[in-house]
Amino acid sequence: MRTLISTDANFDQQLTELLAFETVNDKQLLATVDDIIHQVRHQGDEAVLALTQKFDAHPAQSMQDLVLSTEQLKQAYDELDIKVQEALNTAAARIESFHERQQQPSWDYTDELGNRLGQKVTPLDSVGIYVPGGLASYPSSVLMNALPAKVAGVKEIIMVVPAPKGELNPLVLAAAYLAGVERVFTIGGAQAVAALAYGTQTIPQVDKITGPGNKYVAAAKRAVFGQVGIDMIAGPSEVLVYAEGEAEDNADWLAMDLLSQAEHDTVAQSIFVTTSEAQLKAVDAAISKALSILPKADIARESLQNRGALILVKDRQQGLEVINRVAPEHLELSLNNPEALIDDIRHAGAIFMGRHTPEAIGDYCAGPNHVLPTSGTARFSSPLGVYDFQKKSSLIYCTQAGSKPLAKVADILAMEENLEAHARSARYRSGDA
Repeated sequence: MRTLISTDANFDQQLTELLAFETVNDKQLLATVDDIIHQVRHQGDEAVLALTQKFDAHPAQSMQDLVLSTEQLKQAYDELDIKVQEALNTAAARIESFHERQQQPSWDYTDELGNRLGQKVTPLDSVGIYVPGGLASYPSSVLMNALPAKVAGVKEIIMVVPAPKGELNPLVLAAAYLAGVERVFTIGGAQAVAALAYGTQTIPQVDKITGPGNKYVAAAKRAVFGQVGIDMIAGPSEVLVYAEGEAEDNADWLAMDLLSQAEHDTVAQSIFVTTSEAQLKAVDAAISKALSILPKADIARESLQNRGALILVKDRQQGLEVINRVAPEHLELSLNNPEALIDDIRHAGAIFMGRHTPEAIGDYCAGPNHVLPTSGTARFSSPLGVYDFQKKSSLIYCTQAGSKPLAKVADILAMEENLEAHARSARYRSGDA
């Protein structure tokens, strides 16, 4: 795991190189994804079935073999160990409670001319949520995508989840049942995204696709954007842990917080930033010790070697500069007074404040969404929320009297833009025609 020191002459270049990562710009990847999308658009179910058999080694012989019923989802939930069932229910309740507070009501007002202006908020008709499968299964992703859609009032929530060799994690199905998902298809990859975007004989077309996936999923979401909405182009998971060597810090805790991201993927990113050289060395040693006990140590080790870093900064101000430069998906502030930094943090997907708020709690059950902007996109993006499953329409209702002064203004501006029909249309309302 590399060490960067902010006072080094080439620190800025080192940081740039550390953060450089292209998610979906590989030409061969994009060509492969375009071909898959083309097959699904023109061959529908036939292509989806063939591609699922090819890429997932799924034993399905027909599309019906890729459809899960509500009864199957309920059975998976009913068969959960009671402790797991209770944990899933607790997480779902907290996630739903948080997102209910994001509801945006329609509103309107009457201006000084007597005209009514406002905004109508409407839920999307249908959404498709992509849940990763394969090497890992994420029931938490089901809850984080489906529950905000449910709170928003979406009528139809369709879930796709890959099932390599036909195998599925029962907890994923149980989470779908708990979240109110009624239609589930055991497909994944670019073919699942294409099927949701364009529809097939079996799979309905949706209005928006959300949820994380591998590079093929990310590339497919980018390719179908415009045909449908998408939440974001998600890159590998990332965390930045910031500390200042305070006496209460525990190097083992901090090391495990970094490893909790590194174990996700060999291209996940874990960055530790501190003002204390002694703490940097202690965390480095703690990471080495922890790697000896983790089941996914090989993945975590490669992740840390590929994209991880320990960064020593001279003071808090420089630490804040690094945080805002990285714009991390997850930011942990291991400090006695984390609130003191909040006003100066401009870019972060989620901010975990204090030593007792590890990112892992946010992944599962704190309440806020764990679908977050990655790869520096926290500079202009927000966590997934209820607002992602709603659309807004402007309301404009002019009275006869209130229309006249506005029509005069529109007439003048339209003529300046050389749009004669616009000007005449307004002029009819102003009485000057």
